[in-house]
Amino acid sequence: MGKWQLVKLNFGLSSVHFGELGIGMEESKERVRSDTLFSAWVSNYARLFGKKPVEELLKKFLQPKPPMRISSTFIYRECKNNTKNYTIFYLPRPLKFPINYPHGGDLDSKQDDLTFFKTYKSLNYLPLDIWQRWYRGEGFTKEDAQELTDKTKGNAKGKLKEAGTFDYKEAFKNHKLPKVAIDRTTSTTNFYHTGYVKFNWEQNGSSIKSLSGLYFLVYFEDNNPQLITELKAALDLLGEEGIGGERSSGAGLFKAEWLDLKDVSPTWENIVKSSDELAYQCLISLFWDDDKSILEQLMNSHSSYDIQERGGWFSDGNIRRQMVRMFAEGSVFPIAPQGKLADVTPSEFKAHKIYRSGIGLSLPIKVQI
Repeated sequence: MGKWQLVKLNFGLSSVHFGELGIGMEESKERVRSDTLFSAWVSNYARLFGKKPVEELLKKFLQPKPPMRISSTFIYRECKNNTKNYTIFYLPRPLKFPINYPHGGDLDSKQDDLTFFKTYKSLNYLPLDIWQRWYRGEGFTKEDAQELTDKTKGNAKGKLKEAGTFDYKEAFKNHKLPKVAIDRTTSTTNFYHTGYVKFNWEQNGSSIKSLSGLYFLVYFEDNNPQLITELKAALDLLGEEGIGGERSSGAGLFKAEWLDLKDVSPTWENIVKSSDELAYQCLISLFWDDDKSILEQLMNSHSSYDIQERGGWFSDGNIRRQMVRMFAEGSVFPIAPQGKLADVTPSEFKAHKIYRSGIGLSLPIKVQI
């Protein structure tokens, strides 16, 4: 029996710089994808325990049932109202319409399909409660359509707004800092800006409390206490070293908070459970596989997916890793995508293998076909 946990990454005062293919130094994404998190995590495992233990660990991840599956990171946001404190967890919107999503004749006369679809399409991430209702519960309602229409026109009041559906970007702020690069040979200077993301925080006495940050889900295939303890220690080390770019400037520092799903909310416990009526799977990680028979099962007429190119530089030298194309978070398939590690070792690099994780993690959902 596997074990699910949720891990919050609390950045406090530390900014982050998460670069991806296609964006320059002046921009930063607000979250880290599963392959980047995996690589950074395993690299710190190697630093902590040495070459032989990390080679043994990678052998386990090359097996059909890897010891651990992780999601990409997503935004969480601490909130409070007059009666309680609560946390909003955002999940990627599946690339299929939810149950009861209206089409044309299903709409009220006051509603325009294109009007509310414009706002619907912009919702790349949904609060957990809305995600659960649309894809695991009663589905999309006429009230949702009306509220999305109102939002498109500039004013929305209702359950979607109350749940934080339109407040995703309130969890972080983007800013830029000026930098100067000096050529070591000619002393020529080059002025540029680097983009950062700052999550919300507040002063709590003499300490800093994170009001937003990142979280990810982890599924341990076997409850191996020693391995889990070692992986937690490696994640703690990663938090001290920082994740992402600009770590020499203090970016990416975090503290990891491990939580059992039952201690977070009953909704999370419900969402990871499957049943016969939940016939589809929504990716919450990147996914890669090179087995054509498996891909043929996944990529049928009922699937919906996006492709993400993954590349980048290898830290041990000025060497580019091989490019791979992966299925992105939010992709929907008729079966659970398992995935595997992709060998992205450059041909000129001989010291050891370099892997990028395409091991999939998905959640069961209902969708409208």
